[in-house]
Amino acid sequence: MNETVKVYSVDEAKLKLEAYCAYQERCHREVVEKLRKMRMIPLAIDEIVVHLIKNGYLNEERYAKSYARGKFRIKKWGRVRIERELKMKGLSSYIIDAALEELDEDEYASVFDDIAERKYNSIKEKNPYKARAKLVNYLLYRGWESDLVYEKASELYDI
Repeated sequence: MNETVKVYSVDEAKLKLEAYCAYQERCHREVVEKLRKMRMIPLAIDEIVVHLIKNGYLNEERYAKSYARGKFRIKKWGRVRIERELKMKGLSSYIIDAALEELDEDEYASVFDDIAERKYNSIKEKNPYKARAKLVNYLLYRGWESDLVYEKASELYDI
């Protein structure tokens, strides 16, 4: 099988990655992976990443803040899950902390109460211990802090 592989010059790759980063926020790791898939050499990867940073296409703090706001507002994730996902993307603790500060405390508490109540009302389990466990597991999986989760579970289930 004669498979032709597109070969990119550094300038072509810069243009392609500028468009890639302009489309949506990206972290450094995603950009480097994309460049590796394009079969760029390490020296070219470094040059392109520096170019993207200098020209404002790549900014990890901006990415982390956008990611945290999006995952909280759209997927209703808690701080624990957002922090874990950002760590997996290789972001520093300083950047992760800055991103988590973007979440409004009142909105955070309101969303937590809302999804906890909604899940509580949807659980059909008759055994209150099993029902409570389902609620707790659901909220912990979504990344809500354990102290909030257990406090809410105790409030909803008088066991």
